[in-house]
Order: sequence, then C-alpha cells, then structure tokens
Amino acid sequence: MNTQVTIAGVDFKNPVTVGSGTFGSGMEYSDFVDLSRLGAVTTKGVAPVPWEGNPTPRVCEVYSGMLNAIGLQNPGIDVFCERDIPFLRQFDTRIIVNVCGKTEEEYEAVVERLADEPVDMLEINVSCPNVKEGAIAFGQNAQALEHITRRIKAKAKQPVIMKLSPNVTDITEMARAAEAAGADAISLINTITGMKIDIERRTFALANKTGGLSGPAIRPVAVRMVYQCAQTVKIPIIGMGGIATAEDALEFILAGATMVAVGAMNFVDPETTIRVIDGIEAYMRSHDVDDIRDLIGAVR
Repeated sequence: MNTQVTIAGVDFKNPVTVGSGTFGSGMEYSDFVDLSRLGAVTTKGVAPVPWEGNPTPRVCEVYSGMLNAIGLQNPGIDVFCERDIPFLRQFDTRIIVNVCGKTEEEYEAVVERLADEPVDMLEINVSCPNVKEGAIAFGQNAQALEHITRRIKAKAKQPVIMKLSPNVTDITEMARAAEAAGADAISLINTITGMKIDIERRTFALANKTGGLSGPAIRPVAVRMVYQCAQTVKIPIIGMGGIATAEDALEFILAGATMVAVGAMNFVDPETTIRVIDGIEAYMRSHDVDDIRDLIGAVR
C-alpha cells in the first residue's frame, strides 16, 4: 500500500502535514506526537524580524471552531534558522516553512535567507496586510498575488506554495493568478474573517475586533474551494480547513487535494494528525486502494 505523494519533485511519505500557526515549529508537540510520522511539518509564519503580534485577548471559542487574531507573532528569521530548523532536522519528516511579510521586500528577505537552509518547501502567506496598498491582503487582489508570486519565484531556491485566502469573491481567480506566476502548488484555505461579541461586557471578544475563523465550522467551504481550484488549475493543492478525522481528510483528497493539513484540531487533541494518518491507511485497506494517488480528485 503506497501513501507517498509528490509535490514539485518533493516526496512525502504520506499526505498529512499541519496547518501553519497551529503547531509552532513542532517543539511544543514533540512530547505528544512522533514528528517522524508526519508527511511534513509546516511551521508557524516567519518574518524577517520578530513580530509581537496583536494585543490580547486574541483567541476565543465559537461553535464548532475558534477565532484568532494572533497577528503572526514570531521570533524572526534569524532565531528560526538557528533554533527551529536544527530541531526539525532531527526527525524523518519534510520541512515546509511558512513565510510572511508586510511588504514584497520583507517576503523576499525571508526567502533569500532560507535559500541555503535545509528546508524542503516554502509556503507563502499572502493573507498578510500589504502596508503599501492600504492594508489590503496580497491574496485579495489577483494582480497583486501574481506580482508577488513572480517576485518570490525569482528569488526562491525551494519550490513555492502560495497559501490562498478564502476572503475573496472568486477563489479560482486567485488560483489561476498563482499558477500563471509560476507557483509550484497552492494551499487553501486560510481562515475566514469573523467576529464575536461578548454580550455581558458589551464589547468585542477579541481586542482586534475581528479574527480568523477556523475549525470544523469552515470545512464545507474549504472542501468546495479545493474542488473548484482542482477543476481550474493543474498545479498540486494542499487542502485544509476544519480537518478533525481521516474522513474529513479524505473529503479533501477526493475533491482534488494532493496533501492535507490539520490545523485547529491540534489545539483540541495533539494526536489528531496521527489518527488521520492511521485512518487514511485503514480506509485504503478496507476499500482495496493500493495507491493514495488513485483517490486524488476521484470525485468529479
């Protein structure tokens, strides 16, 4: 039984990774999860300099999910290269580094810094606010997305995944823009913008007022968007959004995702990824599927 998948020439032992921002760089989870079981570890977003993130409170629960407005807090690329990459290299897993920035130059700085580091792929978080364009996210304008993708591809030595925002009118337009600019893959979806109000305090539950909705509540939207993009572009897709079980992951794979990422459920149960991996294998055995690739995009 073969569970190996390949994206842009990079082989993964199985199609399961983690959602950026839900797993740190693996250190916090290594006592609970055998990182070598994962197809890849996708790191928290890394910027050229340390980011403090947004003021608290910045996380709250909602029905079937959570809202977060962490603000991409991270220690910066230097600490990441000195501390996190050597830690991850101890394990038999691929390393996907999530890259964030507020200007194109900031993205490029991180990509160039990672050029000679032993990491396998770069995932570019285009949901960051573009400070030069009135804080509109890079991923909410097709021309801006295509432009930044071309610039990053010109600098990157590793294959590039563009992580798409669902907060757009037409997700396929964004997928086409990323593909046209040379992206090696796309990942989707990032969180959906939401809000919660504390009626007792008569104020916002998050200091930022709005936050990103994740968890099982968004899965049907994510599956639909993955399917639409799989029908539109030829590059591989990493699907995510509310995956809690192997059945959830298989929905994404059947819709066209080559890999899947477990995100918010890592906070609920750190062993979710392992159960998803084991569950996919059990499904393949019970349905006489010899190769995971036979399931990718099988629903048309």
